Amino acid sequence: MRKYFFIICFLLLSYSLTAATDSLRLGYSAKGTVVDAVTGGALESVLVSIPGRSHSTVTNADGFFVIKSDTPFEKVSFSHLGYHSEKLKAGGTMKVSLRPENLQLDAASIVMGDPEKIVWTAIDNIWYTYCTQPELLECFYRETLQKRRRYTYVAEAVARIYKSRFSGGGTSRDAAALEKSRLLVSQRSQDTLSIKTQGGPTMAIHMDLLKNTGILFTRSEMSQYEFQMLMPKYIGDRLQFVIKMSPRVIADYALYNCTLYIDRELLTFTRIEASVDMTDPVKATRMMLVKKPGSLRFTPLECSIVVNYRLEGNLSRLEYLRATMRFLCDWRKRLFKTDYTAINELVVTDVLPEASPIDRTQRFRTVDCLNDKAIEFTDPDFWADYNIIEPSETLEHAINRLRRSARKN
Repeated sequence: MRKYFFIICFLLLSYSLTAATDSLRLGYSAKGTVVDAVTGGALESVLVSIPGRSHSTVTNADGFFVIKSDTPFEKVSFSHLGYHSEKLKAGGTMKVSLRPENLQLDAASIVMGDPEKIVWTAIDNIWYTYCTQPELLECFYRETLQKRRRYTYVAEAVARIYKSRFSGGGTSRDAAALEKSRLLVSQRSQDTLSIKTQGGPTMAIHMDLLKNTGILFTRSEMSQYEFQMLMPKYIGDRLQFVIKMSPRVIADYALYNCTLYIDRELLTFTRIEASVDMTDPVKATRMMLVKKPGSLRFTPLECSIVVNYRLEGNLSRLEYLRATMRFLCDWRKRLFKTDYTAINELVVTDVLPEASPIDRTQRFRTVDCLNDKAIEFTDPDFWADYNIIEPSETLEHAINRLRRSARKN
């Protein structure tokens, strides 16, 4: 059976409660903003971490971050695609400027080779470079829906993800469980259309393309693509092969356009950007949509994913996921279509000391939806003791508006 990146189900939203675990008591923190040193523009999705520890997060759309720890720390590290990494002293409100990499290759560093062979070498190396021991990861997950530019739905969760040892057998033993979650839904009568994204934080399991190789990295699947070597780039201070993967055949289902980043020294994947080919809207719709009201017309615009992997020594582990879905909807007999943007985002914020499997009764299933389990936004300090992706200024305003609207109703 064809395995998909995304499954969306258009259903009515509902509320229920979920229990929260004990607070992590992360009493020490650093905060600030990360910008491009040349343009001064904010940098989004910069990896922010504490050297020598497992605590991490990423910057939001405004380049802002807060990172927390249970013990004092002196330094904070910053890493981003195409920029020099920085390790700076923590203190006050940090203003971090990252310098773009000025890629200068001498004759000995010229990137050559068969791009398809390099990709297959990286696939074979997953056996040696993916984390080889079971891990229990703590993750922050957020899903949002925008109607035009206005947010109508926000749901967030801290989840624990159990990752079994890589053995080539897929992800059947991996599992996720909620620690704490909350949601806000628009109360406006005209916002009748919303979404449920099946799987929620289990995206850290099913969209981990290195461990779940059956989605893309199989002989039969890869035979449908052509490969092109692009100009190399740096991630942090490590040079990357950059390889474009494009459909070369017409398949019965939608294929992907991909950009693969492969560490030049270790020949392991560090970043994968993939988007569903929108050439055939019918095929793209089948890829994205599970269910919708019969009178609703759906037009797909984008379905894409970014997956980052973090290198620790000679091994890599999942670091960050972002799925973006854009589409138009209109009810029959209406003249104008409305554009929607749904974004699901997950960052690994900690590696917990005991990699114990998650009990079956606590597991968040692939068919579950976060907005069936999350509680309503109430406490402004809900995430005080957790590392999260800080809401951007735009999202923060949206949360406040939705909260006020909920109180009135």
